[in-house]
Amino acid sequence: MRSRRPAVYVTLLVFLLTVLPLSAQQPPADLDDYVARSMKTFEVPGMAVAIVKDGKVVYSKGYGVRKLGDSAPVDENTLFGIGSNTKAFTAAALATLVDAGKISWDDPVFERLKGFEMYDPYVSKEMRIRDLLCHRSGLGLGEGDLMFWPHTTFTRDEVVYRLRFLKPATSFRTTYAYNNLMFLTAGQVVAEVSGQSWDDYIKEKIFAPLGMNNSNTSNSLFSPSGNWAYPHSKVDGKLQVIPFENLDNAGPAGSINSSIADMSKWVLLQLNHGKFPGAENRLFSERSSNTMWAQQMIVPVRPAPEEIKVLQAHFAGYGMGWGLRDYRGRKLVGHTGGVAGFVTRVMLVPEENLGVIILTNAESDIAFDSVLYHILDSYLGGSTIDYIAAFKAMSDKDRVEADEVMAKASQSRAAESKPSLPLEKYSGDYTDPWYGKVSIKQENGGLVLNFERTPKGIAELQRWQYDTFKAHWRDRTVEDAFVTFALKPDGSIDHFTMVAVSPLADFSFDYQDLYFTPAAKK
Repeated sequence: MRSRRPAVYVTLLVFLLTVLPLSAQQPPADLDDYVARSMKTFEVPGMAVAIVKDGKVVYSKGYGVRKLGDSAPVDENTLFGIGSNTKAFTAAALATLVDAGKISWDDPVFERLKGFEMYDPYVSKEMRIRDLLCHRSGLGLGEGDLMFWPHTTFTRDEVVYRLRFLKPATSFRTTYAYNNLMFLTAGQVVAEVSGQSWDDYIKEKIFAPLGMNNSNTSNSLFSPSGNWAYPHSKVDGKLQVIPFENLDNAGPAGSINSSIADMSKWVLLQLNHGKFPGAENRLFSERSSNTMWAQQMIVPVRPAPEEIKVLQAHFAGYGMGWGLRDYRGRKLVGHTGGVAGFVTRVMLVPEENLGVIILTNAESDIAFDSVLYHILDSYLGGSTIDYIAAFKAMSDKDRVEADEVMAKASQSRAAESKPSLPLEKYSGDYTDPWYGKVSIKQENGGLVLNFERTPKGIAELQRWQYDTFKAHWRDRTVEDAFVTFALKPDGSIDHFTMVAVSPLADFSFDYQDLYFTPAAKK
């Protein structure tokens, strides 16, 4: 999943460029205070931070609480949803199969995964395994995520089958667009080739040999008595505990739960290019390590906001399961991860044999970014800034601008306008080629939209203007959307489309990719 953040930030993980002298090569002396201030500023109940350097864990500590209102503390073994940091595990699983000679990175996917098919027949034949891992499929940003986010009843096989109905946004291999479904597909390749489920393969081939004994691939294993962080999100402006989001049907893209103690072992392995620290054996070859860290796709570099101009990048790219950037003249290899109620960060500086892991139980990327850059500056040297203040100013500005956009839309709407049809005419079943069926029914004098494969997908359709309604979801963790109907010349409904209300909506709410038409009456 995603790096769970608004689209404007997807390619805006920017880094400083100037080569500066090395510092004392140690964690910041004020790290405890800095983490505490970041957590307070950005409303994060719990955070865990680990630093590995030169083959050793030099810092590993939990902060805050696992659950708002409870006293149980976060420690180095507390489990967090790591979201899209799962993607590097899926790439590594494929690397083990490459090293074993069972596949190659450039095998056509359809030869390794029965029934694989994309919308474009050319892409169906030409898609290679490495293409699944670097966001160049031609699908749009987050396209198809609504098949698993929020949780749906689709199986992994069903999601992969429905790829054939997703219209491409761009030509194949021409444009970077972050997409989760290709990593889900990559996980299905692991299962098909190995004869094991992706989950079992990850447990047997990665977790077990690394000693990541507390990590797992499903939060269905959650126990209130276990050492788990609870997810938190702002609901109608107030931070609160939210239910765990089941991501089993999107596992290879983002379902792993882990701790800084376990993730430190993973990062040590990565910095050792696939070789187990202190041992002669390997999880994957150095060649595969280099391949996964090599730029497979160019990521456009956008100007950094004024508040963090100091972090402007020269280059950005994506390897296979890893994002690539430059910072103070070094190459960075890293990823963010986000699922409902959690955001996380893993960052490697291979030239310095340095790795940083930050796990949080809230949805503020800038909380971990502030801490990350503070740590990196301590190790890489040179001048630094107050990242907490800078990111806070940037965030406040973005929120004000988003609120202004929404207020302007509200003020300019034709509030006194009426729908073209009586409300009962909008009722009925509708279908989208890739999502499938939804229904609209009259209830209590209004309309209710029901995404029938999504348990949280029930919304009141509030009148907005003309033939546009606002879907106000009963579960307030789901982003509201505008629903606009188009009519045929005879006055009957031709179709309806959707778009998120807020400009800061998470890109996994890819309403804009839906196109619903009235279902054929039986």
